[in-house]
Amino acid sequence: MESVAQLLEKIPKYDALPETISALMPILASSVILFAMLALAVLFMVWLERKVSAHIQDRLGPMVVGGWHGWAQTIADALKLLLKEDIVPASVDRVLFKMAPFIVFLGAFAAYVVLPFGSSSFVTDLNIGILYIVAVSSLSVIGIIMAGWSSNNKYSLYGSMRAAAQIVSYEIPAAVAIMTVVLFTGSLSMVDIVRAQTGGIQNWFLFRNPFLFLAFVVYFIASLAEVNRTPFDLPEAESELVAGYHTEYSGMRFAFFFLAEYANMFLVASVATTLFLGGWTQAVPASIMPQIVPGPVVFFVKALILIFIQMWMRWSLPRLRVDQLMYINWKVLLPVSFALVLGAGWMATL
Repeated sequence: MESVAQLLEKIPKYDALPETISALMPILASSVILFAMLALAVLFMVWLERKVSAHIQDRLGPMVVGGWHGWAQTIADALKLLLKEDIVPASVDRVLFKMAPFIVFLGAFAAYVVLPFGSSSFVTDLNIGILYIVAVSSLSVIGIIMAGWSSNNKYSLYGSMRAAAQIVSYEIPAAVAIMTVVLFTGSLSMVDIVRAQTGGIQNWFLFRNPFLFLAFVVYFIASLAEVNRTPFDLPEAESELVAGYHTEYSGMRFAFFFLAEYANMFLVASVATTLFLGGWTQAVPASIMPQIVPGPVVFFVKALILIFIQMWMRWSLPRLRVDQLMYINWKVLLPVSFALVLGAGWMATL
């Protein structure tokens, strides 16, 4: 008979398990940190939008919960959503219905991996960072279509079809506008693009030449349509479609749709900050004044300024019709973006 020691030697060894765990730990830690940061940013943005809309309408907004300007009102509302009953209607496709909110959020969340908040404050520096963001952010469209179709509700289906057509259409001029920056840097890396703008505000691509300035305008308008913000909020037109593709959702699943919307807002503002506003670099050259404020703080301030403009436009402009939405994309932004690429390419060769 074989001894116990000989039997133990025949048991397969799993020497690769510790290596696998050690490889997954940084990914898990980065994901947790990014999610926590994003959740806090979304809570702040919801509170900020309430205050911005209130002051535009000559109101005060939240003032009670938490004390100073109702800072804890959004936290209370978030807890309420998480604790509410998760209602799944009887006639829905249960698997797709439950998966859709998480896929919508995943499309926005995955793009944060390559965003450089500072000179060393990023998860990874891909040499195809811009291409990665454009590709992975399109995943949200799949989740939106899943939500609309699986809900078995005509308003949800109309909203998801509108959203898919709108997002896919406006991705084209946005991507073409991004190409103007790539022509000047010769790199798709987000970190390389920021480093190409060091040396003060005069080196930011927004002010480098007229073609890049107009490319920023095209990108910003297209980004409003991609995140379904006014005047391009047709997928969630309350007067027509109740609540659009998330009409049938409640509780935590509705909260994930809400989280994804504001995560996308911050994402497009962060991409614009990286591409056109110098990222984490300050406006004054380091030779005149060393950068005292940390890079991530500078980055967040720039992104929040763009988010404030998005909110300002939401509470100031009317909603467009569907035909006007498509006209602006295919007959205005797309030809202009192609012309800007030609102009930027000409300037890059000088």
